[in-house]
Amino acid sequence: LFYMKIAFHGAARTVTGSKHLLTLNNGRNILFDCGLFQGLGKQTDELNASFGFEAAAVDYVLLSHAHIDHSGLLPKLVKDGFKGKIFCTPATKDLATILLLDSAEIQRDDTKFINKKRARTGLPPYEPLYTPEDAESVSPLFETIEYNNWFTIEPGLDVMYSDAGHIIGSAAVHVRITENGKTTQVSFSGDVGRYRDIILRSPDVFPQADYIVIESTYGDSLHEDVFDSPDLLYGWIKKTCFEKKGKLIIPAFSVGRTQELLYFLNLLFNERRLLGTKVYVDSPLSKEATEVVKSHPENFNKRLRKLMEIDYDPFAFDGLQFTKTVEESKQLNEIAEPCIIISASGMADAGRIKHHIVNNIGDSRNTILMVGYCEPNSLGAKLGNKAPEVKIFGEYYKVRAETGVMRSMSAHGDYNDLSQFLSCQSPASVKKLFVVHGEYNVQLEFQKRLEKKGFKNVIVPAMHHVEMLE
Repeated sequence: LFYMKIAFHGAARTVTGSKHLLTLNNGRNILFDCGLFQGLGKQTDELNASFGFEAAAVDYVLLSHAHIDHSGLLPKLVKDGFKGKIFCTPATKDLATILLLDSAEIQRDDTKFINKKRARTGLPPYEPLYTPEDAESVSPLFETIEYNNWFTIEPGLDVMYSDAGHIIGSAAVHVRITENGKTTQVSFSGDVGRYRDIILRSPDVFPQADYIVIESTYGDSLHEDVFDSPDLLYGWIKKTCFEKKGKLIIPAFSVGRTQELLYFLNLLFNERRLLGTKVYVDSPLSKEATEVVKSHPENFNKRLRKLMEIDYDPFAFDGLQFTKTVEESKQLNEIAEPCIIISASGMADAGRIKHHIVNNIGDSRNTILMVGYCEPNSLGAKLGNKAPEVKIFGEYYKVRAETGVMRSMSAHGDYNDLSQFLSCQSPASVKKLFVVHGEYNVQLEFQKRLEKKGFKNVIVPAMHHVEMLE
């Protein structure tokens, strides 16, 4: 005999590895997200090696969005025996396909490097979590569903996706379970975006839920107004490129943040404020992700769709160049004139951006500008916190370049956005509310805020915690 329960196998008292397993009275297992743990030091490999449940026992995956901390263990799930369907929006399918392949290629390359070192010390070779072939095996399992339509997965089990406004294709996931004449709704927020986002529509309202799982990344803070971002960005361009004649280096995630930057730069170009400054996007994944974003204008807000009537491509302008090869990336080091270089990753912990920082950190004319959340131990956080010296590729570098932070650019809602997201719900009707995807101290703050709003059972689950649902 089974009882309805939910188990939290990731993003529990941390912001990464999103994985929540809902078990129904009939024994069916539904997995909300299947994310990769990232940036947790030595524990990371250990956490990614074991799900905390049997992959083959999962019947369905309901994927909220394509970010790797939500989708990145899907190839391992399939490799370990999952044979069900993975439901998501059309844009999430397109983005996840390229992101999972990229994740597999990074693991393959990292493993080659690690195994060279291991071989020298006589250690056995290290196996990657999954290969590019494993990543490709996920695609046939995707089944896409549109926003705001209840969809029957099997008798007594309906699913609806509502727009979460976080990245292109992101969704909050709602499950309606009808058993023994009783209907129960479980809602999972995924990652909640910002209201009045510059590109995307605001998060949707959703039907009353009995149980809610909500993210809390910024559950204790407020963001600056996103509408100031083009002017703030222009301030850094003016100071670095026009006045100091230096290079502006911007670490940015390939999905979401890079497209926002291109949108702002396009606005500045249209206002003739770039003055011929060249902009280089040095990330093959960013180019692919930008193409996916452009192919889903149905996710854009009214303001952007209106702009597209007069500017058909709001992410492109004269002077913008995407690099394709490693050779082209290296050539950027030879450029003497002022320019803007945008490269991944956003926390500056991996990818080509590290090479650009090494090449430009020693010149006071240059600026390294952080534009998104950085995990406290990351290189990006150290630069943002004005560290006088940083370690990159095993060597120490004095930070002579100027460093800056733009806090207005976040794809995650702050506590006002999260409260607005929940404002369509009657707190008295919510039996339990689970706070996930946040640092523990932030979650405890958010828990207090939610209790003040009238939510009764607000729980901050620990890793692998199991909670019974009525």
